Amino acid sequence: MAIGAQVSVQLGMVVAIGLIDRIGSDGTAWLRMAWAGVLLLVVVRPRPSAFTWRTFGMCVVLGCVTAAISLLFMASLDRLSLGTATALEFLGPLAVAAVHGRGRHRYVWPGLAALGVILLCEPFSGGIDAKGALLAIAAGICWAAYILLTQRVGDEVAGVNGLAISMPVAGLVSSLFVSTTVFENMTPELLLIGLGMAVLLPVVPYVLELVALRSLTTATFGTLMALEPAFALVVGWLLLEQDSGVLGILGIAAVVAAGIGAARGGGREMAVPLEVG
Repeated sequence: MAIGAQVSVQLGMVVAIGLIDRIGSDGTAWLRMAWAGVLLLVVVRPRPSAFTWRTFGMCVVLGCVTAAISLLFMASLDRLSLGTATALEFLGPLAVAAVHGRGRHRYVWPGLAALGVILLCEPFSGGIDAKGALLAIAAGICWAAYILLTQRVGDEVAGVNGLAISMPVAGLVSSLFVSTTVFENMTPELLLIGLGMAVLLPVVPYVLELVALRSLTTATFGTLMALEPAFALVVGWLLLEQDSGVLGILGIAAVVAAGIGAARGGGREMAVPLEVG
C-alpha cells in the first residue's frame, strides 16, 4: 500500500510536469491545491466546533506553508529533473528526522545527505541549475516547518479536520501568486486534468497510506517514505526520459540511504504534505 501510494504520487508529478508547459509552475500548483481543497471540504465537511480560534489560526498558517511548498517545488521542476528536485526537497524532512532521532548514528545521516547533495549539484563541473536547486531546497525547508506544524495541529484537532481547512487555504493563498493569464486560458480540459491530478495526488496516496499505517510500524513506514527520491528517479527516467547521470544517481542513492537511516533512528512519524507526496 505504501509503495502504491508513492507510485501514485510520482504519476501525479508526471501529470503536473506536463501541465507546467501549458499553464506554468504557479498555475499547476494552484490548480492541484484548489481541487484538493474542494475535495477535502466536500468529503470531510469540517465543523466549527472542531476548532478553537487558536487551532483554526494554526490551520491557516499550515495552509500558507503548504502553498509555499507546492509553489516552490513546482517552480523547481521547471528547472530540474524529477529525481533531483525530489531528493533536494527531501533534505527538509530528513533534517527533522535526524534532529528528533535517537543514538549517536543520527549525526551520520546529515553528512551522508550532504555528500548526496554535492554529487547531485556537481559544483566541480558547472553543476545543475542553481536557481532550481535553491527552489527545491526552499521547498524542503517549508516541508520541515510543515512537519512541525502538522504535529501540533494533529495533537489538537481531531481527525483530518485540520487538513480540510489548511488545504483550501493553500488553494486561496496560491491563487495570489498565479498570473492572470492562467485564469484567462483555463479550459474544461485543463480543469479535468487538474481533477485527475488531484485524485492521483493527494486522494489515492492518502487513502493508501492510511491503510498501510494500520499494519506497518512507524519506522518501517518512514523507511518506505525515504525511498521517494528513488521512485522519482525511476519514474522520471521511464516516463519523462530524464537522465540524471551516474553522479546524480549516486547522489540520490546517498540521500535515500540517509533518509532510511534517519527513519530507522526513531522519532515521530514524518508528516507528508498531501500535495507533495
